[in-house]
Amino acid sequence: MKKVTTLLTFLFISNLIFAQIQKSTEANFINLNKPERLEWFRDLGFGMFIHFSYDSQLGVVISHSMAGASDDYLNRFVNELPKTFNPKDFDATKIATQAKLAGMKYIVFTTKHHSGFCMWDTETTDFNIMNTPYKKDLLAEYVEATRAAGLAVGFYYSPEDFNFLYENGLQVRRKFNKPIPESIMKKYLELVEMQSMELMAKYGEIDIVFFDGGEGPLQEKCKEVVWELQPNIVVTRGAIKTPEQTLPGVVSKEPWESCITMGTQWAYKPTNEEYKNGARLIELLIETRAKGGNLLLNVGPKSNGELPIEQEANLQEIAAWNFINGEAIEKVSPWILPNENDIWFTWKPEKKTLYAILTNIPNWEKGTRKEFIIKSAQITGNSKVSVLGQSGELLEYQPSVDASTYFEQKEDGIHISCMRAQRIYNNNKWHNPLVLKITSAEPALVPPVVETNQAVKIQNKLILHGNLISSGNAELVKAGFQFREYAGFAEELFSNEWQETKTIELKENGDFEIQPNIKKEGKTYQFRTFVDHPKLRVYGDIKKVNY
Repeated sequence: MKKVTTLLTFLFISNLIFAQIQKSTEANFINLNKPERLEWFRDLGFGMFIHFSYDSQLGVVISHSMAGASDDYLNRFVNELPKTFNPKDFDATKIATQAKLAGMKYIVFTTKHHSGFCMWDTETTDFNIMNTPYKKDLLAEYVEATRAAGLAVGFYYSPEDFNFLYENGLQVRRKFNKPIPESIMKKYLELVEMQSMELMAKYGEIDIVFFDGGEGPLQEKCKEVVWELQPNIVVTRGAIKTPEQTLPGVVSKEPWESCITMGTQWAYKPTNEEYKNGARLIELLIETRAKGGNLLLNVGPKSNGELPIEQEANLQEIAAWNFINGEAIEKVSPWILPNENDIWFTWKPEKKTLYAILTNIPNWEKGTRKEFIIKSAQITGNSKVSVLGQSGELLEYQPSVDASTYFEQKEDGIHISCMRAQRIYNNNKWHNPLVLKITSAEPALVPPVVETNQAVKIQNKLILHGNLISSGNAELVKAGFQFREYAGFAEELFSNEWQETKTIELKENGDFEIQPNIKKEGKTYQFRTFVDHPKLRVYGDIKKVNY
């Protein structure tokens, strides 16, 4: 590893920022995110994640193939593979434009993944993109294009460094059975400190940073550096909840960001890949915003820098939906509950505008009318209801057809009749959600609140536990559980089918339990509570159990 020369002037910062960690002795990690910056981040709502590194040439999992690899593999992986990496077709401007059209407000780029390969012109190691046929600072290109598009600039950085471990004679792994020797750990901390300083000093103001791995001293050192050099930066992973390949089951008052792949792998996977379609990705975006979170949707460029056609196609489908319905996910808050069955909600409280997003209607023919009931809201004298993107005045080529949206407040909710009247595709088919915009809306009820507790095995029987925190404005509710076999880490979001237990009546708040009818043993199951209010159903968070 080279000696760092140009950054030695920053060394004095170490003593200053080390004191910051002393302020958080009662916490597992420090969090110096400014509240106003976290609110800014929450309003962004939707971002693009880019996983890209030199091992995209192989189409294997990014970095992790080094763990458990033979010495021969590691030698070729570190010393030979970079010699053929030439992302000459990487078009940062095109990618930023695609992100912007899709409604994304920020991009997070992998500056260095766990392999230790740096995608920028660094003085800390020769293991970087300048020593490839590309010979240019690709990170600088990304930063310039992202800013020019008006998007927030984010960096992914891994404090874990497999190449550093390899160079220092340690086994390449993520979890160690015993501490790394003190002399090596000192060099390790110096490396991540210098790289963090470079990233914060070379590219102007950075809006967001996502730290992945190295939990403990390595990650804390990086966080200290970035907050000291750029106090307005938002640290996501390492400071807020960042669920991976899944979405929380409930609304959270705290900021969170879910990072999700289009397929099953973060970096480019040329074969054996299973992509989610555009409709599923739009549904995940809707659910994320309804629950108050941010969605960080991943792309993985090919080794030449281009996005795979499947990923470009998904981005374009999302862009079409966003062009019509973007106001329903931009700068919104959660409603009093995230959804009523397949109708999901977002809310602009300052305008008293409610968006009801009509999902899971894949074959709604253009020119046909459907009826809906919104039970959790009520209208006022000034309310209007419209379909986003449609004037409500015309069905193309059929001037005699009434394309208006009608609505009426009844005892059981707002009754809405609307038509899909806009031609989006030439064959008149459009399988993505329509959005109802309801102005001057108000809550019509107080929903119940339920909590999913642990599952307990007693004499080979599985007992699911929940807690009714509040029955809302109902005197009597019914509670139960849903469960399903866990599909897998990357496969979970392809599945949406649940089985249900019986329900029990609850008149008082408190704990309850039910035994599910699960017949397959030796499997992992997901489960969640639900409560049926007289008008609607509310869910608890999702948990897992091995049975």
